[in-house]
Amino acid sequence: MTNILIIARKEIQEGLRNRWVLATTLLLAALALTLSFLGGAPTGNVGVNKLDIVIVSLSSLTIFLVPLIALLLSHDAIVGETERGTMILLLSYPLGRSEVIFGKFLGHLAILAFATLFGYGVAAAALAVSSPDIGLESWRSFASMVGSSVLLGAVFLAIGYFVSTLARERSTAGGIAIGIWLFFVLIYDMALLGGLVAARGQTVPPMLLDILLVANPTDAYRLLNLGSGSASALSGMSGIAGHTGLSAPVLLAALLLWTLVPLGLSTLVFSRREV
Repeated sequence: MTNILIIARKEIQEGLRNRWVLATTLLLAALALTLSFLGGAPTGNVGVNKLDIVIVSLSSLTIFLVPLIALLLSHDAIVGETERGTMILLLSYPLGRSEVIFGKFLGHLAILAFATLFGYGVAAAALAVSSPDIGLESWRSFASMVGSSVLLGAVFLAIGYFVSTLARERSTAGGIAIGIWLFFVLIYDMALLGGLVAARGQTVPPMLLDILLVANPTDAYRLLNLGSGSASALSGMSGIAGHTGLSAPVLLAALLLWTLVPLGLSTLVFSRREV
């Protein structure tokens, strides 16, 4: 455990010196702050909670931006060190290969969590000052959204590590990472929508719908944050949520499984890889 924490601290220190990480944190903060102010604009007198609108906006932002940031952080974590020749030096120390994987993952997760908490925390602080009448339940939904956003980042960090252990060149890993982002964020839902249209109104079996939703971590995240409460009506997810039996614990378990399986596969592949 000590070795894992040492490697994690090394990754955090390198991340603090990386201007790209700083730029990402500021970008998240700027976009979240902008959405928090714009989110309250259309509420008017219709009684819509400003924070619910912000949750919908930030959840949509998270689905597009956080997986991309996570993949860019992790796709060269192993193959990059191998190309630079530093992996051989790192493994010359009394470290297990699984400790290298978990230590790097923990460090990158800490960086991503800080960027997310800081970015969305700025938006929450601005909203608390401008709208002090927001209820406790809405704040709980906001906290749940932030926590699940970090978990979604962990999913794509783990996927990025799996890619990094399989690829032999950084350029290849980068191309695969972008392809994975496009597939899960854009192509998968377009294909799913096309399949539903092709069904010509026929009812999709609930079990099949549940499987299709948890087969994409971004859909599990979307349903977790936008499938219940006021956010479901604002996001248009109430229809899908009404035809699925997936509860919040099941969706959280799916996201955890999406994290643990690629991370375990990364450890297995890296333990057999020559560096």
